[in-house]
Amino acid sequence: MRALLQRVKHGKVTVNNRPIAEIGLGLVILLGVGHADGEEQAKFLAEKIATLRIFEDKLGKTNLSILDVRGSAIVVSQFTLYADTRKGRRPSFTEAALPEVAAPLVEKFAAFLVDQGVPTQTGEFGAHMLVEIQNDGPVTIWLEKS
Repeated sequence: MRALLQRVKHGKVTVNNRPIAEIGLGLVILLGVGHADGEEQAKFLAEKIATLRIFEDKLGKTNLSILDVRGSAIVVSQFTLYADTRKGRRPSFTEAALPEVAAPLVEKFAAFLVDQGVPTQTGEFGAHMLVEIQNDGPVTIWLEKS
């Protein structure tokens, strides 16, 4: 399972010109699910993300977690995080889990974040989404659990 975290001042997801998720301070999490992933990977990443100290304290040091700053999260399914670009010009996505496997794991990951105390919204699995990310810093973190 792969997660690309973007620390944001504002994040929003729109589908068919309709906003479906919107937050202020927090994280937009792009989440990719691979073939071997399960609840263990989802729970590990949710716990790690909830306590990851990537928000600034009063001295400007990254000492605070999303829980400490009372931030929120948006989780967006992103199978393209499994793009293989080693050959040719067109990425291969064969390492990404099939939708019937990935969709429930994305929902489970979001539920695990909520269990950690992070208010969490989601994008719409499989939909064409417009994702607005007002990256703060910019701070972008790549996490992976296999």
